[in-house]
Amino acid sequence: MAHTSHSITSLSLPLHWPNGFTSSLATAGLKPSGKADLALLVCDRGATAAAVFTKNLVRAAPLEISRAHLKKSNGRCRALIVNSGCANAATGPEGTRRAEAVLRLLAPQLHCEPHEILVNSTGIIGVQLDTAKIEAALPTLVSRLAPGDITPFATGILTTDTRMKTAGVRVRDAEGRTAVVVGAVKGAGMIHPDMATLIGVITTDAAIDASALDLILREAVDRSFHRISIDGDTSTNDAIFALSSGTSTEVDRVALQEAFTEVALDLARQVVQDAEGFERGLEITVREARTAEEALQMARTVGQSLLVRTAVTGGDPNWGRILAAMGRAGVLFDPNTAQVTVNGLPFFVDGAPAQTDRAQLANAFSSPHVHLEINVRSGSASDRFLTCGLTRAYVEFNANYTT
Repeated sequence: MAHTSHSITSLSLPLHWPNGFTSSLATAGLKPSGKADLALLVCDRGATAAAVFTKNLVRAAPLEISRAHLKKSNGRCRALIVNSGCANAATGPEGTRRAEAVLRLLAPQLHCEPHEILVNSTGIIGVQLDTAKIEAALPTLVSRLAPGDITPFATGILTTDTRMKTAGVRVRDAEGRTAVVVGAVKGAGMIHPDMATLIGVITTDAAIDASALDLILREAVDRSFHRISIDGDTSTNDAIFALSSGTSTEVDRVALQEAFTEVALDLARQVVQDAEGFERGLEITVREARTAEEALQMARTVGQSLLVRTAVTGGDPNWGRILAAMGRAGVLFDPNTAQVTVNGLPFFVDGAPAQTDRAQLANAFSSPHVHLEINVRSGSASDRFLTCGLTRAYVEFNANYTT
């Protein structure tokens, strides 16, 4: 019996990798805390692969290596290895040599070539990677490879995160064909678009070629990780990888795109909610803009305003800051017809303050999730941006990050 539309349902916890993938976790001793710091994801039959990398011009050695490997393999890989505790960024040619040395050591143990392995690192910038510690831990890392639970990999990539971040859905297209999409990310600071600072992987068992997977990943990243900010900084190691084991069948492209975007958006929200010093979230939705680009530009301008974010931290309904940010966003609109609400309560309508009780507004600005909705009444386009309050805890944490 033919289906008339596709459906997407969330997978229950704990999440498991799609068929074809195995993962493992080990401790090499890169972190002073002694916590696990090596994560490995493997697809024995080989995976279709794509990635989106940071636009920061100071890119870490492992990112340049992964970019070259994807090009050399025409979008195929056997494994992804990620270490935490050391970013291996701003480390010069020696940083590249050390990252390549790790892959040469790992490849024989996975029965593949070094260029079939993708790699990334996360941690403090400007520190050379301790390859001797990683070499000693690789046999344990490989011996622990197992299908199923995503937890080992999702745990091994964490740095300042307080918890792992995972998401997964099952997609069924109009023809009844099914696939799963499962992902994990790390990120709690240095979060900003182009691309938002984090390391992550989104996997699927859907059969798909590399060029199509690349397009799907880029659209998903644009609608999620490029719509969040914690502190206005992007890192040297940002990357989101997409891997397909191809153990299932092809799924309608539109349905698979929606599934990838939903997983990516879920993960992006989790990143914001785990921000360093997090107290409350801030979401800005702009409606009835002339174009989607202008809607995003205004939402992003408001979300990046330090004055707006500190008002949210203080639960202060000082909404004049929001109007000021709207006015400097570079988006043409008429303030005399605009309307702005917080958690559904209007505070600015048609060029003047709304008659909403200030105590109610204060309660809204003090809620765990502050949702600003801006209607500029200039067109039919909309977009959103996710961030959080800028807190004392964030400043204190990052003032002492390396000390």
